[in-house]
Amino acid sequence: MTAHLTTAGLGLAYRGAAVVTDAELDFPAGQFTVVVGRNGCGKSTLLRGLARLLPPATGSVLLDGADIARLPARTLARRLGMLPQQPVAPDGITVGDLVGRGRHPHQRWFRQWSAADDAAVRKALSATGTLELLDRTLDELSGGQRQRVWLALAIAQDPEVMLLDEPTTFLDLAHQLDILDVLRTLLPRTIVAVLHDVNLAARYADHIVAMKDGRVIAQGAPARIVRPEVMSEVFDLECAVIEDPLTGTPLVIPAPRPGRAA
Repeated sequence: MTAHLTTAGLGLAYRGAAVVTDAELDFPAGQFTVVVGRNGCGKSTLLRGLARLLPPATGSVLLDGADIARLPARTLARRLGMLPQQPVAPDGITVGDLVGRGRHPHQRWFRQWSAADDAAVRKALSATGTLELLDRTLDELSGGQRQRVWLALAIAQDPEVMLLDEPTTFLDLAHQLDILDVLRTLLPRTIVAVLHDVNLAARYADHIVAMKDGRVIAQGAPARIVRPEVMSEVFDLECAVIEDPLTGTPLVIPAPRPGRAA
């Protein structure tokens, strides 16, 4: 289930306006990569480019050395899946039917729904703690429940590479940790996620990509990226970085802002 995702001189644009420029990225196969950066820096656009939802303005995205632009759509869907930031579903669809759509890339005219597909759906729902929601409609669920169901859809697809844009959105802290724990259990497939919380990124990621203004500022292990000088460049944030007393991972402590009590 491991696959190597890289980019070569990748540039992405909307209506001719550059959003991501000259990205040279290497997402370690079988590891969990988190992309961090300020709002509007190009993180979501990068994931759209990696998923072939946005064609490159320059450069290419490579999966095990093959340009994804040249892969058949069904082949790519079996190998690479994406959970967007604001997914859309038909009105009235049930949780079971929605998550079942993750199995579509595995279907053929001669191979319809099978016991293996049913098992994959139930396993994905169990992994995200949503099995009891199987027969409920998506419209009935809370924001946090919906987010976990969408993650179950991505898991049911069973791709070699999973791209997730802010998978912890709408979740309280405990459920954020639950989701990130689930993602760790999906290794050694290659996982790339956008997160806003740098401390959670440092705790859970094997590899971090830091972006600013559409450019990749740094990429590497959390201990290499989560450092005061990098946080200052990427987030314009003055901070101290200490060792998390529980995990030993880097922990960002923001400096007090001017005009506020220390």
